[in-house]
Amino acid sequence: MAAELPASPCVRDCCLDDRNNTCVGCFRTLDEITGWHTADAAEREAILARCAQRRTIHEAWQKTLRR
Repeated sequence: MAAELPASPCVRDCCLDDRNNTCVGCFRTLDEITGWHTADAAEREAILARCAQRRTIHEAWQKTLRR
């Protein structure tokens, strides 16, 4: 039986940050977005882990701007 593939992190709020080609909705890079459909479960898990890292960094950066 094949392992179930992780779901897309897309939140339908697509807007690429010009500085790093990262979506400000799901925090995937353009390459990760376009390659998602062909990625296997391990690749998707790696993408999701990188997205979580980017989101954490983004949120920390946003907090420093509010000070």
